[in-house]
Amino acid sequence: MYFIALATDYDGTLAHDGAVSEKTLAALERFKKSGRKLLLVTGRELPDLKRVFPDVGLFDKVVAENGALIYTPASEEERVISLSPEPKFVARLKKQGVKPLSVGRSIVATWEPHQATVLEVIKKMGLELEIIFNKGAVMILPSGVNKATGLAAALEDLRLSPHNVVGIGDAENDHAFLQACGCSVAVDNAIPAVKSTATLVTSGARGKGVEELIAKLIKRDHGIVPRRHDGIVLGSSGGDDIYLSPTDSVLIAGSSGIGKSTLATALTERFVENRFQFCVFDPEGDYDGLEGAVRLGDGSSAPTKAQVLDLVAKADSNVVVNGLSLRVNERPDFFADLLPGLGSFRRRTARPHWLVIDEAHHLLPKRRDDTRSVLSLELPGTILITVHPEAISTDALRLVTAVIALGPTAKDVVKAFCRETGIEPPKDIPTPKGDRVLFWRPQVRKKLTTVKVIEPRQSLKRHSRKYAEGQLDETGSFYFRGPDDAMNLRAHNLMIFAQMAEGIDDKTWEFHLRAGDYSKWFRHQIRDKDLARETAEAEKDRKLSAEESRKRVLDAVRRRYTAPATAPEE
Repeated sequence: MYFIALATDYDGTLAHDGAVSEKTLAALERFKKSGRKLLLVTGRELPDLKRVFPDVGLFDKVVAENGALIYTPASEEERVISLSPEPKFVARLKKQGVKPLSVGRSIVATWEPHQATVLEVIKKMGLELEIIFNKGAVMILPSGVNKATGLAAALEDLRLSPHNVVGIGDAENDHAFLQACGCSVAVDNAIPAVKSTATLVTSGARGKGVEELIAKLIKRDHGIVPRRHDGIVLGSSGGDDIYLSPTDSVLIAGSSGIGKSTLATALTERFVENRFQFCVFDPEGDYDGLEGAVRLGDGSSAPTKAQVLDLVAKADSNVVVNGLSLRVNERPDFFADLLPGLGSFRRRTARPHWLVIDEAHHLLPKRRDDTRSVLSLELPGTILITVHPEAISTDALRLVTAVIALGPTAKDVVKAFCRETGIEPPKDIPTPKGDRVLFWRPQVRKKLTTVKVIEPRQSLKRHSRKYAEGQLDETGSFYFRGPDDAMNLRAHNLMIFAQMAEGIDDKTWEFHLRAGDYSKWFRHQIRDKDLARETAEAEKDRKLSAEESRKRVLDAVRRRYTAPATAPEE
């Protein structure tokens, strides 16, 4: 479920001549029973609203006085979120003959044609007030207060994002809150200006339009809007933008070092730009320093489930869950313990909007028997990144709605996906060239396309934390043994390597130096060609003393791996 809440105007939208029909009330009740939230956003003052609408208790939140007051029917709590009107201002309006005149907790309201008098009084008194119109009504509020600001406050209380709200209205004062919603809807009787900017327009007027919208939401949810409406641009093909929807489950696969993490980084930048919340599961430390995100965990300790859930509960917080301290065989259990709680939170709030699961074959491995129970019935807004799609849980692969295959093994990725999911592979699978990738929607069965993907602005140093602080396996570690195999000191990361290198004797240091062992390890295990090249120069320089060569090599290591993770590679 993507659209978690419906925010509706009252007069002219939900109500006709101030009253809500029984059919419309029944539709609201069905909407609530579907597990969603209802918000009423109105210019009316709260006492007046309660008088004309005794069923206000159906709503989870009421934004009254055109955004100035938040009311919670369940607890009857009232919260004014703007300044009260100045008595002198109200007195001056009365003296100028402005009537009828209504004064609320923050709002002052009258009717046309008194707007000219109101504006004149505001200017003469030097007040920071705004006039808002609503089909003949003239509402005066503190500057910056409107239905959008009130809705934002109500959604914050409910821990919901505007992306997951459908708004429906009809009049001038509805513009602001409708445009703040993930989907804006105008009822058929709405003024032309509201219709022209709405995502959808109902065929029914007022309450019938609301009933129509509710029926579609319950049946189709996010399907009521086109993918491009709130999608993220993956790239372009044939002059057309290709979008990923927040309800997609995406597989990004290809050989090692081909650009999977780079593409994922570019997508997270689009998430930030569009205010989509995301959570990255980062077993290898690839996303340290990712802009717009907070990292939890490091090479020495993994974050707790409570830490992750507490942070994602904040709608403006993006999270990178660093699992570098976990051994490969510990990762599935860690993820299996975390995912149900995160899934439960997503079902209530639809947040985080996107989950990015790197090394998905480690976190959702095919060999686990409990994967089906760990997974939700669906994985909307999820990106699975892997070198080995065939090693990912088949249950997870069957939920994939978009396949992105990179590099020379792109054809093999598509074939492996089809083999594992039982889908007949496409007849013609093109080979992507240059900066293009294969893109395919298997559930639609359309022809594969090659897409020129977006580029990230930031440069992350791939695996830098893994090699600096992580736990390389036995075959990937460096061993200080010396010329006589008198020792067996294992360095399972670069920081341990540096510490050991400073403590060993000169004879042992130079034995490995002259054998070229350091540059070989940097090249083949750390996969840092630049570091290997610089180290090889020190290994070949016979004029360097043990102390000088040691300093040169360790300086090169620390320059690269103790700098901020966002530093570009040299």
